[in-house]
Amino acid sequence: MAEAPGKTKAFAWALYDWANSAFPTVVSTFVIAAYFTQGIAPDPVTGQAQWGWMQTLAAIAIALLSPILGAIADQGRRRRAMLAICTLLTASFTALIWVARPDPADALYALICIGLATIAFELGTVFYNAMLPGLVPEERMGRLSGLAWGLGYAGGLACLALALVLFIQPNPSPFGLDRGAAEHVRATALLVAVWLLVFGWPVLLALPDPAGPRPGLRSAMRAGLAETRSILRGLPQHPAMARFLVARLFYTDGLNTLFAFGAIYAAGVHGMGFEEILLFGIAMNVTAGLGAAGFGLIEDRLGAKPTVLMALGAMIVLGSFLLLSNDKTLFWALALALGLFMGPAQAASRTLMAHMAPPEEVAAHFGLFALSGRVTGFLGPAVLALVTEATGSQAWGLATVIAFLALGAAILAPMRVARHG
Repeated sequence: MAEAPGKTKAFAWALYDWANSAFPTVVSTFVIAAYFTQGIAPDPVTGQAQWGWMQTLAAIAIALLSPILGAIADQGRRRRAMLAICTLLTASFTALIWVARPDPADALYALICIGLATIAFELGTVFYNAMLPGLVPEERMGRLSGLAWGLGYAGGLACLALALVLFIQPNPSPFGLDRGAAEHVRATALLVAVWLLVFGWPVLLALPDPAGPRPGLRSAMRAGLAETRSILRGLPQHPAMARFLVARLFYTDGLNTLFAFGAIYAAGVHGMGFEEILLFGIAMNVTAGLGAAGFGLIEDRLGAKPTVLMALGAMIVLGSFLLLSNDKTLFWALALALGLFMGPAQAASRTLMAHMAPPEEVAAHFGLFALSGRVTGFLGPAVLALVTEATGSQAWGLATVIAFLALGAAILAPMRVARHG
C-alpha cells in the first residue's frame, strides 16, 4: 500500500473538482443549456431535441477516445500533460460560446462549440480520476472522493452564484453588455472558461506523473492500443468488473441525461426564466454538495457499492414523483431532495473503480469507466429526443431517465466487489 503523499496533494487534486464543475453546472445544465433552448433554438421542444442529438454525437466520440487515451496515458506516463491539454481545450471551446447570438442561424455553431467542450471535459476526467489511487490509503479513498465531489458541487455553486450576481441579475447589465442580444447570458461562458483556468492549475503542479521511463509518443500509442485490447479481451475473466461497467453504462447514462436536460425541463414545463433557473441551480448544488460530502464521510464504512445502490434507489423514487407533479413548489421540493443523492452515486462509483482497477492500468480502467458512462451515452439523449418528438411532451421524454437508473441498479445489485490493493 502506497503511503499518502500529504494533504497538499490531496487538496490540489480535490480542487480540480471545484474548478471543472463550473462547466457541467453553468454550461451543460443550467444557463447555456436553457439559453440554447429558449434563446437560440426556434422553440423549447426543438431545442431539447437538437441538444439531445448534440449530446449523442459527443457521447460517441467520448466512448471511442477515452479508453484508448487512458491506456496511452498509462503507457507513456503522461496523465498530467493530457489533463492539461483537455483543460485548455475545454476552456477554449467554452469561451467561444460567447459568439453564439440568440438566433436560430447560430444554432449549429453553438452546438459544435458545446459538443467539443463536452468531449474535452469528459476526456479530462479520465486522467484526473486516474490520479486518485495512491493519494490516500485505500480505506480512505471513499472519503476523499466524496469530499472532492462535494467540493465540486460547491465550485459549481460558487460559479453559478457569481454568474447570477455579476451578469444575469443586474439591469442594466455591467460592462456595457447588451441584454437584447443576450450578452449578459453569453458572458457566463467566458466566466466558466476563466474559472477553469484559474482554479485548475494546482493539480498539474502538485501531482507529477508516476516515476519511471517515459517512452516516445508513438511507442506509448502502440502500447496503449495493445493494453486496451488486452483489457477488453480479459473482461469475461473478470465478471465483477464487467458487471460494474455494464451497470454503470446504464445508470450513468440516466444521470448524464438528467443533468443535461434538467434545466431544459424546468424552463419548458414550469416556465422558469434564466434568473429562476440560476436560483434553482444554486439550490440543487447546495443539496448535491451536502449529499456528496456527507455520504463521503460514511462511504468507507458503508461500502462503495451499497452507497451507489442507495443513491440510485432514492433517485428513482423521487424522480418518479417529480415527473408526476405539475406544481412548481412540489417540483422544487422533490428536485432538491433528489439532489442529495446525485453526488453520492457518482463519487462512490469513482471510488469503486479505484478499488477494483489494477494499479498499473488505472488510467486505462478509468478510460473504460468513462466509456461505460458514454458508450451508450448516445442512447439516453437519443431516446429522450425521440420520445419528446413523438409525444410532444418534455415530461415523457425525461421519464426515460428513470428506466436507465433502474436498469443500472438491477445489474449492479448482484455484483461481488473484487479489489486490487
